[in-house]
Amino acid sequence: MPEEVFEIVKTLERRIGYTYRNKQYAINALVHSSFSNEHHNFAAKNNERLEFLGDAILDFVMSLMLYNNAKNFSEGEMSKLRALIVCEASLAACARKIGLGDLIMLGKGEEANGGRTRPSILSDAMEAIIGSIYLDGGIDEADGFIMHLLGDIYQKAVEGMLFMDYKTALQEELQKSGDVQIQYKLIESTGPDHAKIFKMSVYTNGKAIGTGVGKSKKDAEQMAAKAALEDMGITL
Repeated sequence: MPEEVFEIVKTLERRIGYTYRNKQYAINALVHSSFSNEHHNFAAKNNERLEFLGDAILDFVMSLMLYNNAKNFSEGEMSKLRALIVCEASLAACARKIGLGDLIMLGKGEEANGGRTRPSILSDAMEAIIGSIYLDGGIDEADGFIMHLLGDIYQKAVEGMLFMDYKTALQEELQKSGDVQIQYKLIESTGPDHAKIFKMSVYTNGKAIGTGVGKSKKDAEQMAAKAALEDMGITL
């Protein structure tokens, strides 16, 4: 393992509080597809398969946690809570908290385009790390990491204190000044069919006031509304 990569893994382990038995899992979790496309001889795969696995593990752990502890919630309520807890915005916020963007291996183009702070890349990497911990240490280690990572967000969600419906917040804010026309438009979609990234903009009275990206149109709309709110000086 090159010394530079070894140091990245050590830094990751220190920040997440987990020591890998097989360091290769950690490396794979940090390799973005843009990096592997530019470095064909690099001895690591990109993190997309680990992201797929981590997403499933995350859903399972949170579903079990809600089932066992949120006994007064219906199936529909638990589904909404789970979606709120594991959404792109939550995972990206956790990634920023541990400085994950500094450790992801990106291609030059993605780096130049601000990939280290892009919510979709950060949240994907968090899911990949969850998948890598599961493969390296099993479900108990993955469960412990997830609850360490998202425990506060989980608690706020079940207590009704977690609010991330940026679209509703934006609508309420804009309507304070009277009736306005709010519209969300798809700007572009990129990537293969199984891993599309959508870019949406929100318009009010025909003027673009925010743009966001996400793994679904709904996520991208939420990020566009969040950007508009932040541009108005409102942080939720």
